[in-house]
Amino acid sequence: MDVINASALSALFTGYRILFQQAYDAAPSYWERVAMLVPSTTSEEHYPWLGDIADLREWIGDRVVNSLALHDYAIRNKKYEKTIGVKRDAVEDDTYGIFGPRFAMLGDNAKRHPDKLIFALLKAGFATACYDGQYFFDTDHPVTVNGVTSSVSNYGGGTGAAWYLLDTSRPVKPLIYQLRRAYNLVRLDRDTDSNVFMRDELLYGVDGRSNVGFGFWQMAYASKAELNADNYAAARAAMQSLTNEAGSSLAIMPNLLVVPPSLEGAGRKLLKNEFNAAGATNEWFGTAELLSVPYLA
Repeated sequence: MDVINASALSALFTGYRILFQQAYDAAPSYWERVAMLVPSTTSEEHYPWLGDIADLREWIGDRVVNSLALHDYAIRNKKYEKTIGVKRDAVEDDTYGIFGPRFAMLGDNAKRHPDKLIFALLKAGFATACYDGQYFFDTDHPVTVNGVTSSVSNYGGGTGAAWYLLDTSRPVKPLIYQLRRAYNLVRLDRDTDSNVFMRDELLYGVDGRSNVGFGFWQMAYASKAELNADNYAAARAAMQSLTNEAGSSLAIMPNLLVVPPSLEGAGRKLLKNEFNAAGATNEWFGTAELLSVPYLA
């Protein structure tokens, strides 16, 4: 590039942005399968309504006002960024094209970042509290039914690789992806920018604000026991037995089995094979979708 002027720099940034966006659009994403998107308008969002899975009742006489127990559960947004420096000499020598793959990777990384946050949180659910103060996957969730409080479990125990059975069919998902500001590619490449003046370096970066949190623990069950028919059946039964405060079924219908790559084979045998190893009908065939997630490895 013989002349580095405003027009040339604009064209350079446009090229990088195209590479970024193409890679962003092409990258796979899994978080929407297990989490709901919640737009954020401030630094921190509160979710006092978590825990309310009340059912309708027949209207006889006056309305019955149900006073909700407000939960002090909040998700504070965090900032994330990645910045790339391109030496001005590289632009002058017309070799800036060698940086193209870096901008493509930047777009790929930006698309995958919510997945990394969401599934890191899922893995941490055995030791991270949700709205009721208990770990998200726990044996001691306090549940009150007809005035009697007892402990309810959504954890199957074990010591092996964890697998997760989820109900993702409801408006509120097991996990929350809270988005304050979407990822955006920006530039500092004008002659008047301090980095160009002081270090002869053009800067390009992506940044955004977001965070993740837990939704309803009732929509999720985790186990570190062997992924087999018996343990899968126990997980489904535990989820489907849950009731609301009036004792009515929550109608939980597990529809997604999430596994690390090491358990993909076991998951396929359980959900994809019409017959078991003995040739008998596999009663769990097709009862849930299988999602193998590399971030759970």
